[in-house]
Amino acid sequence: MCDDLTEEDNRRFQAALAEKRLGRREFAAGVGATAAVVLVAGCESDDEPSDKQDAGPKDKDAGTATKSSMVSIDMADGKKADAFFVYPESGAHAAVIVWPDILGLRDAFETMGTRLAGEGFAVLVLNQYYRSAKAPVIGSWDEWRTPDGMAKLQPMIAELTPEAITDDSAKYVEWLDKQAAVDKKKKIGTSGYCMGGPFTFRTAAKNPDRVGAFASLHGGNLVTDADNSPHKLFGDMKASGLIAIAMNDDERAPDTKTTLKDAAKAADVEAEIEVYPAQHGWCAIDSAAFDQEQADKAYERMLALFKKAL
Repeated sequence: MCDDLTEEDNRRFQAALAEKRLGRREFAAGVGATAAVVLVAGCESDDEPSDKQDAGPKDKDAGTATKSSMVSIDMADGKKADAFFVYPESGAHAAVIVWPDILGLRDAFETMGTRLAGEGFAVLVLNQYYRSAKAPVIGSWDEWRTPDGMAKLQPMIAELTPEAITDDSAKYVEWLDKQAAVDKKKKIGTSGYCMGGPFTFRTAAKNPDRVGAFASLHGGNLVTDADNSPHKLFGDMKASGLIAIAMNDDERAPDTKTTLKDAAKAADVEAEIEVYPAQHGWCAIDSAAFDQEQADKAYERMLALFKKAL
């Protein structure tokens, strides 16, 4: 998960990555061939997505046209979770649950979710902080790095216990299975970035009959001493995995990749586990660590996994 150490790494590597990095606007233009980038103004009051957004491009080189909206989902604690739902404008498709990084649901993740939907998936991008506030919870990485920004998020992060995430995942699966855009005959995938990485393990383990693939992208705290450590959940899954590890995370915890490989093998779980030559946060398009080349590689590996397993 993002912390002072990874943030210092990112600041140090920012200049070196400057030539490779794309801003959110440039990235949106670059993926215009596969998805329409939409900015959502508000949240719908019911559980059904409204198709108020314009569909994506329709020419043969433009990928799958998409529709999107903000949705409201009834959760186990009686609260409603806001989320961004984007899906191909026609037909029913395999669903993917996206757990954002520490900043939560924002424009960057709507763009990333829309790109994935353009590949033919019904994508639900979550606001993991729904118990405390609607998205966007915090405006930018610069805001988060301030004392006020960190103080704002800390109590929200504290609410994201393993039990809370596990329960939440079941409600998201339940909601997706009620949507016309979702093909219930196909398995569900899940991806998670940074703090969302371990959440994909919990999603797959809680919903083994529905979740067929998970992707942890520079996920943190995947191996801990806790009884419910993510790496101890392989035996509860019926899913294949992609675990992409940042090189600075690997430098600090070089045994993590081996522990994950051993645990996956013992549980007979197919998992691609690789250390990427990139810094923690390299897949988020608005991160200082964004590395286009390595982000594209991780995206293509995730896409291949989802197309095979879902």
